[in-house]
Amino acid sequence: MKRLTKKENFIMQMFWENGPMTVNELLELYPEPKPHFNTVSTQVRNLEANGFFKHRREGMTYRYFPIITPQEYSNAAIGRIVSKCFKNSYIEAVSALVKDDIITIEELKGLIKEIEAERK
Repeated sequence: MKRLTKKENFIMQMFWENGPMTVNELLELYPEPKPHFNTVSTQVRNLEANGFFKHRREGMTYRYFPIITPQEYSNAAIGRIVSKCFKNSYIEAVSALVKDDIITIEELKGLIKEIEAERK
Protein backbone atom coordinates (compact mmCIF):
# COMPACT_ATOMS: atom_id res chain seq x y z
CA MET A 1 0.00 0.00 0.00
CA LYS A 2 1.29 3.44 -0.95
CA ARG A 3 2.46 5.82 1.77
CA LEU A 4 0.23 8.89 2.00
CA THR A 5 1.57 12.41 1.71
CA LYS A 6 0.52 14.96 4.33
CA LYS A 7 -2.19 16.33 2.00
CA GLU A 8 -3.43 12.87 1.08
CA ASN A 9 -3.54 11.91 4.74
CA PHE A 10 -5.68 15.00 5.46
CA ILE A 11 -8.11 13.95 2.72
CA MET A 12 -8.29 10.37 3.99
CA GLN A 13 -8.93 11.58 7.55
CA MET A 14 -11.79 13.76 6.32
CA PHE A 15 -13.40 10.81 4.53
CA TRP A 16 -12.85 8.44 7.45
CA GLU A 17 -14.46 10.95 9.82
CA ASN A 18 -17.29 12.16 7.57
CA GLY A 19 -18.10 9.30 5.20
CA PRO A 20 -18.71 9.46 1.44
CA MET A 21 -18.49 12.95 -0.06
CA THR A 22 -18.21 14.89 -3.28
CA VAL A 23 -15.15 17.04 -3.87
CA ASN A 24 -17.27 20.14 -3.15
CA GLU A 25 -18.35 18.69 0.21
CA LEU A 26 -14.74 17.88 0.99
CA LEU A 27 -13.67 21.43 0.13
CA GLU A 28 -16.18 22.78 2.66
CA LEU A 29 -14.20 21.00 5.40
CA TYR A 30 -10.91 22.66 4.45
CA PRO A 31 -9.65 25.56 6.54
CA GLU A 32 -8.94 28.89 4.88
CA PRO A 33 -7.26 29.47 2.55
CA LYS A 34 -9.01 26.66 0.71
CA PRO A 35 -7.16 24.99 -2.15
CA HIS A 36 -8.55 25.20 -5.68
CA PHE A 37 -11.26 22.69 -6.62
CA ASN A 38 -9.10 21.19 -9.40
CA THR A 39 -6.22 20.59 -6.98
CA VAL A 40 -8.38 18.66 -4.52
CA SER A 41 -10.17 16.81 -7.33
CA THR A 42 -6.83 15.66 -8.73
CA GLN A 43 -5.68 14.49 -5.31
CA VAL A 44 -8.90 12.51 -4.78
CA ARG A 45 -8.65 10.92 -8.23
CA ASN A 46 -5.02 10.00 -7.54
CA LEU A 47 -6.08 8.37 -4.27
CA GLU A 48 -8.69 6.44 -6.22
CA ALA A 49 -6.10 5.36 -8.79
CA ASN A 50 -3.90 4.14 -5.92
CA GLY A 51 -6.68 1.99 -4.45
CA PHE A 52 -7.83 4.16 -1.56
CA PHE A 53 -11.21 5.24 -2.98
CA LYS A 54 -14.02 4.24 -5.25
CA HIS A 55 -16.81 6.47 -6.49
CA ARG A 56 -20.50 6.47 -7.44
CA ARG A 57 -21.87 8.78 -10.07
CA GLU A 58 -24.51 11.19 -8.76
CA GLY A 59 -25.92 13.28 -11.56
CA MET A 60 -23.09 15.44 -12.89
CA THR A 61 -20.68 14.67 -10.04
CA TYR A 62 -19.07 11.77 -8.19
CA ARG A 63 -19.43 10.76 -4.57
CA TYR A 64 -16.17 9.23 -3.34
CA PHE A 65 -15.81 6.76 -0.50
CA PRO A 66 -12.77 5.11 1.08
CA ILE A 67 -12.32 1.40 0.51
CA ILE A 68 -9.67 0.95 3.18
CA THR A 69 -10.11 1.56 6.88
CA PRO A 70 -7.82 3.61 9.10
CA GLN A 71 -6.78 0.35 10.76
CA GLU A 72 -5.81 -1.20 7.43
CA TYR A 73 -3.70 1.83 6.57
CA SER A 74 -2.06 1.86 10.02
CA ASN A 75 -1.26 -1.84 9.78
CA ALA A 76 0.37 -1.32 6.39
CA ALA A 77 2.39 1.64 7.73
CA ILE A 78 3.59 -0.43 10.69
CA GLY A 79 4.49 -3.22 8.29
CA ARG A 80 6.65 -0.83 6.24
CA ILE A 81 8.48 0.35 9.38
CA VAL A 82 9.05 -3.18 10.65
CA SER A 83 10.28 -4.27 7.24
CA LYS A 84 12.62 -1.32 6.79
CA CYS A 85 13.95 -0.88 10.33
CA PHE A 86 13.67 -4.33 11.94
CA LYS A 87 14.48 -6.74 9.10
CA ASN A 88 10.79 -7.64 8.85
CA SER A 89 10.83 -8.98 12.42
CA TYR A 90 7.93 -7.91 14.62
CA ILE A 91 9.68 -9.58 17.54
CA GLU A 92 12.67 -7.27 17.06
CA ALA A 93 10.33 -4.27 16.85
CA VAL A 94 8.54 -5.15 20.10
CA SER A 95 11.86 -5.99 21.75
CA ALA A 96 13.20 -2.54 20.83
CA LEU A 97 10.11 -0.89 22.35
CA VAL A 98 10.61 -2.83 25.59
CA LYS A 99 14.38 -2.23 25.71
CA ASP A 100 13.87 1.51 25.20
CA ASP A 101 11.24 1.60 27.99
CA ILE A 102 8.52 2.69 25.57
CA ILE A 103 6.48 -0.35 26.58
CA THR A 104 6.93 -1.90 30.01
CA ILE A 105 7.01 -5.63 30.54
CA GLU A 106 3.82 -5.28 32.61
CA GLU A 107 2.07 -3.55 29.70
CA LEU A 108 3.26 -6.28 27.35
CA LYS A 109 1.93 -8.98 29.70
CA GLY A 110 -1.40 -7.13 29.89
CA LEU A 111 -1.57 -6.96 26.11
CA ILE A 112 -0.91 -10.69 25.84
CA LYS A 113 -3.75 -11.36 28.32
CA GLU A 114 -6.13 -9.14 26.31
CA ILE A 115 -5.25 -10.93 23.08
CA GLU A 116 -5.66 -14.36 24.67
CA ALA A 117 -9.06 -13.34 26.05
CA GLU A 118 -10.21 -12.09 22.64
CA ARG A 119 -9.20 -15.34 20.98
CA LYS A 120 -11.24 -17.50 23.35
